[in-house]
Amino acid sequence: MFRGKVQNSIDGKNRVIIPAKYRDALGKECIVTKGLDDCLEVYPMQAWADEEARYATLPRTDVEARALLRYRSGNAENCELDKQGRMVIPQFLREEAGIEKDLVTIGVLDHLEIWAKEVYDAARTGGLMKSDDFVGMSGKFPI
Repeated sequence: MFRGKVQNSIDGKNRVIIPAKYRDALGKECIVTKGLDDCLEVYPMQAWADEEARYATLPRTDVEARALLRYRSGNAENCELDKQGRMVIPQFLREEAGIEKDLVTIGVLDHLEIWAKEVYDAARTGGLMKSDDFVGMSGKFPI
């Protein structure tokens, strides 16, 4: 289970140091893919297998379902953590998320989100993550 937020960075060799508090739950191998927001999502192998099992139930005759499958699976890459807890994020994923140096890594239950700090700050101050937006959602989500 992942929770919390850590500010970290990517080094000159395009390696992200996964915060120590997340390493055990993540394991040595993981999946990195484009998130549904302007971030990357990092899944332990079992959590990704659970995602894929849900995707496998989508109707392949539905154009939106096929688009979702392409978006999620087509952008998913296997990554490994080295002994220092670092992993290389593929270039195309770094570019998609606007990642250059400073990051925000967030624990979101079964996965991590990795945000470029500037993108995260803009999303947070621009309304994507304002607490006032969650008021009144109790009818839609069990909060």
